[in-house]
Amino acid sequence: MVVSKPPAAPSSARALHILEFIARLKRGASIAEVSRSLALPKSSTYLVLRTLEQQGYLRRSAHSRKFYFGLRFVSLCRNVLDNLDLRDVARPILHKLMRESGLIVHLAVLEGNQAVIIDRVEPPGSSAGADWVGRRLDINCTGVGKILAAFLPEEQFAEVITAKRFARHNDNTIVTITGLKKELAKVREQGFALDDEEDEIGVRCIGVPILGSDQRAAAAISLAGSVEQIPLERVRGLVSSLKRAASEIAFQYRALRGQEWGRPEAGRLAAPPSSS
Repeated sequence: MVVSKPPAAPSSARALHILEFIARLKRGASIAEVSRSLALPKSSTYLVLRTLEQQGYLRRSAHSRKFYFGLRFVSLCRNVLDNLDLRDVARPILHKLMRESGLIVHLAVLEGNQAVIIDRVEPPGSSAGADWVGRRLDINCTGVGKILAAFLPEEQFAEVITAKRFARHNDNTIVTITGLKKELAKVREQGFALDDEEDEIGVRCIGVPILGSDQRAAAAISLAGSVEQIPLERVRGLVSSLKRAASEIAFQYRALRGQEWGRPEAGRLAAPPSSS
């Protein structure tokens, strides 16, 4: 198999070239095969393959010494497919929520120590927001970020908050671990998170969790708008709408995945695990 030589690239680009090459093969690939096919130095090929193996993305056969995809890569792919399924289930419910509220709706999941937007629905006439899909948001100052962090199990919560220095977006932003813990305790108690001009001045966002069978937040949805669109007296009613939508998404997603968990009562959240 002859493949044109890729341009000089950093190790991260080389790793992607190697993963794509191995993905095309059913029989795995040796160091020599990868090096020859991609016209890469054997020494750097070995280093990239060993790094990917050590991280669990590749595994090496003890018999053939060839490299294959590892369990971590398979798990990563499964998570991606799960998120695609979740988007398909959620999209009509998000559209309904957008029409009822007249506000922008987000669907997000936690990745590392940030919330990642995997879908966004806007009212007609809003500015184009396609670039929002894939956008990463801080957990200390956004509706989806706070709610995803608040419903983490204790050990994962500790990893998330200690692995990041919180960026200050404005004077309203919570930037200390003590302040964030206090805020998230309030979030867990009330069952929703409010970004009250903490990420962007003039903008409010309300987030609620989409709970899995273990009562942890598998994902989150939020409503976002200007402070004029979301006055504080409107928050309670919007929270009720969000919880109903989250409950419906959770029920339909469980049905799609073949999990007989039963329909959660609309608008109600079970008590989350303690994370403080």
